[in-house]
Amino acid sequence: MASFQLLWLIPLIGLVGSSVVYCVIAMIAAADYRRSGCSRMREFPAVSVLRPMAGDQDNTEAGLRSVFEQDYPDFEVIMGAASSDDAAVGIARRLMAEYPNRPSRLIFTGQSPHPNRKVWQLRAMWEEARHETIVMADSDIAWTADCLKTVVSELAPEGVGLVTCPYRAVAGPSIWSRLEALGLNVDFISGMLTARLLIGMDYAIGCTIATRRSDIDAIGGLRAVQQYLSEDFVIGNRMHGIGRKVILSRSVIEHYIGNDSMRGNWRHRLRWARGSRRSRPLGYLGEIFTRPTVPAIALWMLAPDWRMLAALALLMRLAVAWTAAVQVLGDSGMNKRWWMLPLEDVSSFATWVLGFFGNTLTWRGHRLIIGRDGTVQ
Repeated sequence: MASFQLLWLIPLIGLVGSSVVYCVIAMIAAADYRRSGCSRMREFPAVSVLRPMAGDQDNTEAGLRSVFEQDYPDFEVIMGAASSDDAAVGIARRLMAEYPNRPSRLIFTGQSPHPNRKVWQLRAMWEEARHETIVMADSDIAWTADCLKTVVSELAPEGVGLVTCPYRAVAGPSIWSRLEALGLNVDFISGMLTARLLIGMDYAIGCTIATRRSDIDAIGGLRAVQQYLSEDFVIGNRMHGIGRKVILSRSVIEHYIGNDSMRGNWRHRLRWARGSRRSRPLGYLGEIFTRPTVPAIALWMLAPDWRMLAALALLMRLAVAWTAAVQVLGDSGMNKRWWMLPLEDVSSFATWVLGFFGNTLTWRGHRLIIGRDGTVQ
């Protein structure tokens, strides 16, 4: 019986102990990021901002307005929609009329023949862009007024090929949206900062990416990432692969995650998990150490002699959550939602486990199959 107990107790103790070590590293990584900075340029190059659009359900007007209102001397806004029937088109036209002195264009890209419709729209807008420096932004984000100045300044140093922005998830009113936002504002940014500290940035996240036309051409252009589910990850990874630096920006943007029902939220989470597993298999496996709550509770219940270690892991989890969400991302909602963290931890742990199984996902109403290399069909 004793030997049988050791078969599960030793690995569980090791897992919880390793999670404590991860929490310490994550907080060091957050402190390192907060100390980082970049000199602001005096003269800024002209910039083309590419903004795909798909509907008006994710605070589209507020987000698009934040682009038009950038405190930047010379930039154009290019917006792309599949057709004139898209609900976001009216918003785009209204803002174009409201800001007549801002160079802006609205183009219709047609329906994408590929599952990744965002890249299809970006490719069409790319051809319309007039400038070498290009910033691509998702339809569900909002910028601070100095975002463009920050990311373009960070792109300027020699050797930098891409700047990618962290984001603060903004939830809808449903409990499922609030849970997901809590998890994103704690776990996603913590994992990213830890990777940045230990190995440097070798991937990008697509909410906002600043780069140059020549650097994207050097990795095969946008056409080369058309078939991938996580095209942002691939762009950053290939940029890193050709020796160009990927920088995590100091500009934190807002990402509206919608207000899905429980079913829609789980589909979204599962799509994210299965996509992450194929984009970075070893990193996905290592996420077990970033999720201490469930193993710590199991250790507390099954091995009373190790409750101090379990309690330490839970306290460190709270410390990481506070550091990431409040100190790094400025998420004031953490003060109200911290008590939901255990429920989110159980949900995210279950999703992580399910992410190891299956190769189908639902994306914007389409059922897709994801391959081992991260491509979808």
